[in-house]
Amino acid sequence: MHSVWQKRLQTLRYVVGENPLSLAAFLLFAAFVLLALVGPAIAPFDALASNVGAPLSPPSLAHWFGTDSLGRDILSRVIIATRLDLGIAVAAVGISCILGGLAGAFAGYFGGWTDRIVGRLSDTIMAFPLFVLAMGIVAALGNTVANIVIATAIINLPFYIRVARAESGVLRNAGFVEAARLAGNGEVRLLFHHIIPNILPPMTVQISLNMGWAILNAAGLSFIGLGVRPPDAEWGIMVAEGAQYIVSGEWWIALFPGAVLMLAVFCFNLLGDSLRDLVDPRRRT
Repeated sequence: MHSVWQKRLQTLRYVVGENPLSLAAFLLFAAFVLLALVGPAIAPFDALASNVGAPLSPPSLAHWFGTDSLGRDILSRVIIATRLDLGIAVAAVGISCILGGLAGAFAGYFGGWTDRIVGRLSDTIMAFPLFVLAMGIVAALGNTVANIVIATAIINLPFYIRVARAESGVLRNAGFVEAARLAGNGEVRLLFHHIIPNILPPMTVQISLNMGWAILNAAGLSFIGLGVRPPDAEWGIMVAEGAQYIVSGEWWIALFPGAVLMLAVFCFNLLGDSLRDLVDPRRRT
């Protein structure tokens, strides 16, 4: 066990050393997690309090990101929004990973009618433009945080179904699975003890990539008015509120939330590439 972890640490050091962007991705990820955990404690002002500064004040020493039209501190709102946006993404991706992964594993391993049903479900979801489908789900159910999570989880299901289905379809005929079958293991035991643990590495890479998409989807829904409702602090809402002031010169209201949103998506995309190199050294570039 010690040697396995030692090899993994050596691989991690190699990946980070060969690609500085991987180190940047891990540091950014740690920073976002830290902000999500302790954001309310380190925010300089109450995110919902108005008139903490003069309305539409540009960035200054008192307000590093400036203030919005209600005099709220933008830096504090950006920090507080981190927990909400990451929370939505983690919940949605977790649900879609578990449900999609199990459905895809069953479909790939057992085949037959299970494969056909799961395949048609995945194709049906993919037949719609995914963001438009998310809009329709939230519009029908109501724009609450729970419904945003549900909509984001549904549109992410096909990604995990396809990855798990493909991997389990290959592994069901692998030598170690045949050996376990000859040893008297039942099909369900083979699936949960031998197949699913071995499809987790590619699923982990998919989780990282989908995290960025989930954050962008939640922010997009909020931007068009179908996501989190004001006055809650959320990156998409803040960009939408600031967009109307860009023409009049108050660029900071939309710029800073938009920049943090871009960094979050960029971070998870880079993290996905780094995790791919860790779990599958043959695909390193």
